[in-house]
Amino acid sequence: MLFYFAVFAMAIENSRKAFLKQIVADGSDKRHPLNDGETITLGRSATCQIVLDPQQHSGVSRAHAQLQPSQKFKSSGWQICDLNSANGTFVNGQAVTDAYILKSGDRISLGQNGPVFVFEAEALKVPTNPRKPANDDALSLTQLFPITSTGGELFKKGYLLPGILTVIAVVLLFTTAAAPLLFDSILAIYIAGMTYIFVYTLCGKQKPWWWLIGLGLLTFIMLDTPIFLLCAIVFRDIFPGDAFGMMEQIKNGVEVGIVQRLVTYFFGAGMCEEFFKAIPIFLCFYLGRKLKSPWREKLGVLEPLDGILIGAACGVGFTLNETLLQYVPQIMKTGSDGMLLGLQLLLPRILGNISGHMAYSGYFGYFIGLAALKNKPIQQAQVIGIGFVTAALIHGLWDTVSDYSPIFLVLIGVLAFAFLMAAILKARKLSPSRNQNFATQFVSPEE
Repeated sequence: MLFYFAVFAMAIENSRKAFLKQIVADGSDKRHPLNDGETITLGRSATCQIVLDPQQHSGVSRAHAQLQPSQKFKSSGWQICDLNSANGTFVNGQAVTDAYILKSGDRISLGQNGPVFVFEAEALKVPTNPRKPANDDALSLTQLFPITSTGGELFKKGYLLPGILTVIAVVLLFTTAAAPLLFDSILAIYIAGMTYIFVYTLCGKQKPWWWLIGLGLLTFIMLDTPIFLLCAIVFRDIFPGDAFGMMEQIKNGVEVGIVQRLVTYFFGAGMCEEFFKAIPIFLCFYLGRKLKSPWREKLGVLEPLDGILIGAACGVGFTLNETLLQYVPQIMKTGSDGMLLGLQLLLPRILGNISGHMAYSGYFGYFIGLAALKNKPIQQAQVIGIGFVTAALIHGLWDTVSDYSPIFLVLIGVLAFAFLMAAILKARKLSPSRNQNFATQFVSPEE
């Protein structure tokens, strides 16, 4: 009992209380407590944790600035980031261009003439018995058995998950060798999962796996519903995207030029399928504005990294449906070699997903997430429109050059992959939560 009391007392002794005091002209200052583990957003939107009156503070953006807690900020435990606001965020008169680690007494202004807050935090208690430097010559239990100290990081960093999935997949492949379609399905899901883990690790932002898998499954199911049929009617019947009609013309000996092919595939494949795959991303964009913390951070699209992760998951679901329910079953019915041909088709389609559907929808997701950082509807529409056209164009180019040389396919595939990787790198720089990003955050030798 004394032991638990001592631990509790130490926790209280080393805890820090932080407040944000809003300076009001009439002297009735407001104090907003800051809770450890909760991200605080300031702005005019009702979804913010600290909401400013739009009538009094018209210069404040809907989501203006964000305070984030972290144990790495030894001075106060908090940092502030500007969320690409229209009038900027200032600390002690200096514009915040990157994450700024707050100190007690810092004056925060939302815009140069906007509302002012004072950050207050209790000083961190210094341990009475600081830890002595480690003896390099001494052998410790954690050195001899590393898992005793780093085991908790295996799941957090994502190092253990690929190994677990590989072992499970291998066992299932052995047990389903006599059922070709089931064997192909397990292999496809495994390869697609590994590809997605690669993208997830590069993004470095933690998002609930059950939510990402659920959105991929939602896209998988939606492809066989009237929702996709409606998209096809719009982009393939109303717009000039009738790829099936064009293929019939080619079969009948009609000469179809590259420009006509590109226009047809741009609307019929690019715009149609990229819009369809973006439906779950837009749903999460909406949830990010309606839910309260912490669910808005977990489920919503609040930044480009969220859009990329959700978009890539939707791309996986779309590819698995096309491959496992359409192309592979069709080719397996062609004859005695159908099973081998199905496997030969499955492997390049799923492996190429990183430069195919996952790349297109992940890239479009970047722009939807970028729109979440903007406050003006006209800016949001511009950003989303550019992303939609760009993703659809790359998608359309892939289908267009597939009728020509494989060299062109390589070039477009590399281009799609490069666009996705560039979007991930830029998204990590723009991320308001970049200091919690497990792909880039600094890890001290103690950890």
